[in-house]
Amino acid sequence: MDVVRSVFALTLLLALATVPSARAQASLAESVFANPVATDSRTMLLGAPEDARRAIERLKERGNPDVVATLILAMRFREDLRSAFGDLFESLTGETASGWYQAMLWQQRHADVVPHESYRDLKLHMFDRVDRAFRVLLGGTRSMRDKMDIRLEEISWGGIQFDGIPSLDNPQMVPAAEADYLVDSDLVFGIAINGDVRAYPLRIMGWHEMFNDTIGGVPVALAYCTLCGAGILFETRLEGRKLALVFGSSGFLYRSNKLMFDRTTFSLWNQFTGEPVNGPLRGSGVKLKIRPVLTTTWADWKRRHPGTAVLSLDTGHRRDYGSGVVYKDYFASPDLMFPVAIGDESRVKRKDRVFAMRDFGAARAWPLDVFAGGAVINDRIGDKDVVLVGEADGRTVRAYYRGEVTLAKGAAVDRLSGPGGEWRVGEDFVQGPQGEKLPRAPGHLAYWFAWADYLGENATLYDAKP
Repeated sequence: MDVVRSVFALTLLLALATVPSARAQASLAESVFANPVATDSRTMLLGAPEDARRAIERLKERGNPDVVATLILAMRFREDLRSAFGDLFESLTGETASGWYQAMLWQQRHADVVPHESYRDLKLHMFDRVDRAFRVLLGGTRSMRDKMDIRLEEISWGGIQFDGIPSLDNPQMVPAAEADYLVDSDLVFGIAINGDVRAYPLRIMGWHEMFNDTIGGVPVALAYCTLCGAGILFETRLEGRKLALVFGSSGFLYRSNKLMFDRTTFSLWNQFTGEPVNGPLRGSGVKLKIRPVLTTTWADWKRRHPGTAVLSLDTGHRRDYGSGVVYKDYFASPDLMFPVAIGDESRVKRKDRVFAMRDFGAARAWPLDVFAGGAVINDRIGDKDVVLVGEADGRTVRAYYRGEVTLAKGAAVDRLSGPGGEWRVGEDFVQGPQGEKLPRAPGHLAYWFAWADYLGENATLYDAKP
């Protein structure tokens, strides 16, 4: 772990050396801020209160919503002019917003409003105040509108510094018998690749949100976005690259979803899609392959896999890894911490959990509550027939490609009834009485708001009603 961190620190220093300094960036921006609108925007954000009020009045008189993005930035970073900011927002948009959160929702719904040319420099300046290292992700040309697949104005600071949530890189594992810190009801991410079986407890992963490891000879990273309830396992070796990518948490959010970054190119990646959204890898066609990962209780995982390895408490970091500690209030609340425009909640509420799959150009979600009491669901995603075996209490859902086979609940939780008799549920496949194998399909849990926001009309939602 120390070697990984040392190499990364050196890489970061070299990367920062290639980004224009704050003084150089200010010099480059001088021509932009010669514009009176840019000057007023900067004064609104950074000026003394009386100067800022006069600038706000001039922007109000001008009446162009292209400065709303900067206004929203001001709403986030200064509290002294809340009333004046609210008046300007209503004047420019015709809508009311009590603060930054509500204003961000307006901004998400109005992608047609292009920010004034001064906005990018002002936003980078504010991020630079938080942490100079943010420039390696968004500095230079990286955050220009034509260099990003997401809108800069929708990138939010998550309240931490760059790489402030430390990833676990090749973490120490222990045998199940030595994991006496776990209780049976603790949830774990269960992963099995090529016979290498491991458990990563959520009570630890909630503090780190990312691990980089090699399981069964396959380099992988588990990106856990606590805010959107999604732990997604990605393969990290790209075609044509000798070394696997190593990922960390950037400190930025996009629609309440973490933006991760790779420690080689410092490209930002969408955690939900596994695609780079800026930097050298953006537009390259790169997309991380999703691997199956299971959320389940420690009791169930240990029963099925007594020889499993488990993440050690010796992570190299000082955290309270107690059961139910990390994000306790957020997980228990129906509210979101960061702004996201919520869509249809008539069937599933924003923080209801769904099991989600993306495959063969299609996307589909199954509400977790349809697995209450244990359920076997034969369904279809795109042109592929699948079977899902789940239990809502442990948030446990496995999916398999079933071909023309139809399966039903069996005599035990890990047995199914199907053609020829009893079928056995495994991590890699479901096996039939004659040795037939139905391969595992990748999927993961997520809060409904995150799945619906990222997939929208391109996804379908399973309805148990006929």
